[in-house]
Amino acid sequence: MIEHDQHPSSILTFKSAYDFDTTIARLKAALEGVNAVVFADVDQREAAALVGLELRPTRLIMFGNPKAGTPVMVANPHAALELPLRLVVWEDDEGRVHVDYRDVSQTLGPLYAIEPELLVPLQRVPELLQATVH
Repeated sequence: MIEHDQHPSSILTFKSAYDFDTTIARLKAALEGVNAVVFADVDQREAAALVGLELRPTRLIMFGNPKAGTPVMVANPHAALELPLRLVVWEDDEGRVHVDYRDVSQTLGPLYAIEPELLVPLQRVPELLQATVH
């Protein structure tokens, strides 16, 4: 079994209590329930298969709420590289499902000099994701 522990400290990983497809459905419903927009759902396993490669079930979901993200981008246009928000749902070799999320509320302040009050809406995302998959 390969260990998958290597990642930046701003990456939060939540183990899902649900199977892969149910996890995806629950996350999308939870995001829509807080008025977030799912901008893209990229099936990275499918993309790998198109070029003859194999990849564990892996989906990248890009999402956000323009009410929360726009003020951040107004404050610093470079911060648009971090937005929309992204999460990855992946399945390990044992069939366990994980949700990875980069907590941009940890990085936007120090890396882009975004004022703390603009980050408050983004600080709620990890709790929402964790509650959704547990």
